Amino acid sequence: MSRKSQSELIKNMSDKEILFHLLLTQLIIFIIAMAGSWLLFDSFLEGWSDQFTVDAEQIFVYGVLPGFLIVGLDLLLMKLLPEKYYDDGGINERVFSRRSVGAIFLLAGLVSVSEELLFRGVIQTQFGYIFASTLFAIIHIRYLKKIVLFVSVLSVSFFIGYMYEITGNIIVTITAHFIIDVSLALVIRFKK
Repeated sequence: MSRKSQSELIKNMSDKEILFHLLLTQLIIFIIAMAGSWLLFDSFLEGWSDQFTVDAEQIFVYGVLPGFLIVGLDLLLMKLLPEKYYDDGGINERVFSRRSVGAIFLLAGLVSVSEELLFRGVIQTQFGYIFASTLFAIIHIRYLKKIVLFVSVLSVSFFIGYMYEITGNIIVTITAHFIIDVSLALVIRFKK
């Protein structure tokens, strides 16, 4: 019995199945974040409340601006490099190309919140910047065989992790992650 590649599996799935698996994955990540924080933080509530700071200047300087900088660099690289270097097997295309703008915003919000809670909020605070940033890149398993995509996600992970190191503010990293995901998803959605 041969193992099918992830892109072959995606081609055989309906849009509903793809959405279900995306939502399930994010739910699992969120549950792991909550369980991890419950087990690893001295105090569950204090552990989280210390990470959420509503500071508009900080969020703009370390979240919004870096998010758009990363999107701009990514779009530039997409123009300069052959398309095959950014081919993820059609997964992102299937996830976002037929979604409404509202659904894209909701999905990007869900992904950015759940992943940042786990990777910055729990893993980075407990195990450090390098471990969290590397693990974040590795879980994007479909990029492991695509060197440009892997280096890109690894670089972004370290950059966002560094923004967290500077600020200690999870809202900053959620903002940057959201801007990156929603912008690139909208590019896929409206690509002609």
